[in-house]
Amino acid sequence: MGLLDNIKAISPGQEKLKEALTNEQYSIVGVFGPTGVGKSLFALAYGIDAVSSGRFKRLIVIRPVIDVATGKEVTLVEAGEQFLNLSKQYVIDVLGGFMSWGDIEKLINEGKFTFADSHYLKGRTFDESVVFIDDAQTLKIESLIEAIVRVGRNSKLIVAADPIFQALRGVTQDPTSVLREILLGESRAVVVDLGVKDIVREGAKMGLRLLMEYMLRIRKMRESELKAAEVIKVKSPDADVITVLEVSQLIKDLSISPEHVPDFLVLVKKGHMGRLVGKGGERINAIEKELGKKVRGVELDTDITDLIRAVHPVSWIWKRVESIDFKGAYITVEIDEGVLGAFVGQGGSYVRFLERVTKELFGIGVKVIPVEGTTKGKTRKQKKTE
Repeated sequence: MGLLDNIKAISPGQEKLKEALTNEQYSIVGVFGPTGVGKSLFALAYGIDAVSSGRFKRLIVIRPVIDVATGKEVTLVEAGEQFLNLSKQYVIDVLGGFMSWGDIEKLINEGKFTFADSHYLKGRTFDESVVFIDDAQTLKIESLIEAIVRVGRNSKLIVAADPIFQALRGVTQDPTSVLREILLGESRAVVVDLGVKDIVREGAKMGLRLLMEYMLRIRKMRESELKAAEVIKVKSPDADVITVLEVSQLIKDLSISPEHVPDFLVLVKKGHMGRLVGKGGERINAIEKELGKKVRGVELDTDITDLIRAVHPVSWIWKRVESIDFKGAYITVEIDEGVLGAFVGQGGSYVRFLERVTKELFGIGVKVIPVEGTTKGKTRKQKKTE
């Protein structure tokens, strides 16, 4: 039994990743998702199994070493022995619970496992190898391309990246997002998207939520939003309000019926909804009375289903929504194809509205994917919309 066999997939996304890695018809596997979903764990385990069994001769790991204080990528020439120590520690952190360092070091001494600096790849060719590029979103596009072109005959390329983190940080030219789109059209490549629902490390989920909250707290509110925030502060003084978004102007811009859409969306800290609304709703009613507007509150969470639900113009549609999660650099909504039109709206107006809301808040767009079947949790086919 190999190392990968001993690692249990605990989400459908992780199971899909295991299947993609072991499927020999794919020479390229692109795995995209937030930190904590197991991208490095599954890829390294597969690579070690592949060289231990003799399927490939070498596992080449290309992972940038980043100084988190400066954001600068540290090279092997600059760091020397420290570069290798940091690379070693990375493998221990990922595989420590499944494999001893002694066994990994044995593979290194046998030339079956090696680290490569993306700055010094010219002239090299990786034949009969598993080439794993990890944290690819932190590589410059020149380094990423250089690493890919070094992959030689009878080799397998695995690229892991976190486009969600880049998008939330406001990075508009993330090369890995473009790479993902390219791989979707390659016959011998497979793209595995992992989302928040695949995060298994609680610290990673907390970190993502804190990043989302940070982006919202530094958001510059309009005058009308500031006024609404002041009213909320008076009526619900102990509610931790993160930001207030005026939705009514977006509705007017897209000629959408305001019947089921609030004028103001209020995002509060998790656990603070009761403080915003009050017992029996007396606080939110007082806020609406003073503003003369409809107000709807949402607790900020990494699962943004409630946020999307709070502003979508069709109230009944949620019985047919299969899943909402981050995928690639988008918020992706998977919905029963039978009600696709009702979700999208005439001329795509509802999706454009949702996208303006999510871009205003997080800088991330919305993508809708129709799926066959109407029952949540059951196997259903995804329509090709890429």
